[in-house]
Amino acid sequence: EVQLVESGGGSVQAGGSLLLSCAASGDSFSPYCMAWFRQTPGAEREGVARIATGSGNTYYADSVKGRFTISPGNATNTLYLQMNGLKPEDTAMYYCAAKTSWGCTWSGAAYNYWGQGTQVTVS
Repeated sequence: EVQLVESGGGSVQAGGSLLLSCAASGDSFSPYCMAWFRQTPGAEREGVARIATGSGNTYYADSVKGRFTISPGNATNTLYLQMNGLKPEDTAMYYCAAKTSWGCTWSGAAYNYWGQGTQVTVS
């Protein structure tokens, strides 16, 4: 069974930085695309950043472009999200997600593995 575990969330002042990590475990786990999503209570889930694992191509939501960086870790099946210049509107639960079918998309419904989330609060 594949499991995704996020870490690195916390509380930070506006302008600060956080590094989120996602560790994936499970036999024969070979995602085509991995992504970070975020969600606040009462709002729809929003794609923040995604990476096609084969090509390394990255994509960002306009709201975080230039401030956030998604990258694979040195260890197999790890994923990072470096968040700089944090703003109060970045406050949300952040989720790591993986998609094993072809294609890299912002549609959360297409991702078949999700972590439990890590809270980011910016004040």
